[in-house]
Amino acid sequence: MSFFAILCALLIEQVRPLAPHNPVYSGVLAWTRWTSRNFDAGKPHHGWVAWALAVFVPTLLTLGIHWLLVLTLGLPFAVLWSIAVLYVTLGFRQFSHHFTDIRDALDEGDEPLARSLLAHWQGVDAADLPRSEIVRHVIEHSVIAAHRHVFGVLAWFSILAALGLGPAGAAFYRMSEFVSRYWTHKNGAAIQPSSVSVQRAAERAWHAIDWLPARITALGFAVVGSFEEAIDCWRNDARRFPSENDGVILAATSGAVNVRLGGGALSPIPVTDPLPRAQAGDSMGGGRTDSGSTPGREPEPGHLRSVVGLVWRSVVMWMVLLALLTLARLLG
Repeated sequence: MSFFAILCALLIEQVRPLAPHNPVYSGVLAWTRWTSRNFDAGKPHHGWVAWALAVFVPTLLTLGIHWLLVLTLGLPFAVLWSIAVLYVTLGFRQFSHHFTDIRDALDEGDEPLARSLLAHWQGVDAADLPRSEIVRHVIEHSVIAAHRHVFGVLAWFSILAALGLGPAGAAFYRMSEFVSRYWTHKNGAAIQPSSVSVQRAAERAWHAIDWLPARITALGFAVVGSFEEAIDCWRNDARRFPSENDGVILAATSGAVNVRLGGGALSPIPVTDPLPRAQAGDSMGGGRTDSGSTPGREPEPGHLRSVVGLVWRSVVMWMVLLALLTLARLLG
């Protein structure tokens, strides 16, 4: 039933996207704040305790409801629960409006508006960016957003659902990403910043959790893009990015659509509000250094459409694969 749950969630999210300010996100934010406020005492083991509570309690709650529905009301209601969980954890519409607005501004030649929209989306200073750099940063952030909001969720949901754990994988992945992002963001807050211990725990856990999904996403981009160039760029240029997992995805994207990615980072705007941007979650590290660029053509607005096509072809490919696996299981 995983295929049907994913398909329904994607269709519903396209028709009626979840509002940025909703009870689910507010509850997750309140829970994350509570765990860090009560368990972040600065010691390394305190960081892991805070992380485990923040991530595993919602995950186990999701799993418990799934099995309760299976045992009491039956599998159809459990599938509805999976659709509901996927609806709040999976989807393009949670970030695509940023991409669309910036792309439209560039198409109309309004570069100041594009810079302003990029700065608002990522909380960075984009005042002096040339056109090609605007496009580069939009591609990088959008690809990582697509991975974290779609492909990474699909990977963890599918793996754990195959083991009989229902939608727990989707909740586990998104909670891991959220707490890592939130505690990193909160480091710059004036009131009760996160300790180094809790940030390190969240960062290490997130790296391990995202290791396999990042490579699945990169492989998908290679298959539906220029395969040889994507694999070659993956092997030779992923290290140019400070994050190993993000670097694999961005290098594969660069080769798949023949666009130059990587280079200098934008300076983050000082944090004035401890609340991270609603489900943007796509910051790739404002403090990264210039480690060189991948080979490829200079970024231009036409590449934005190429990236959109790459992402959607990858979605179709993985959905077809899931459909075939589902059919084989039903027939077997």
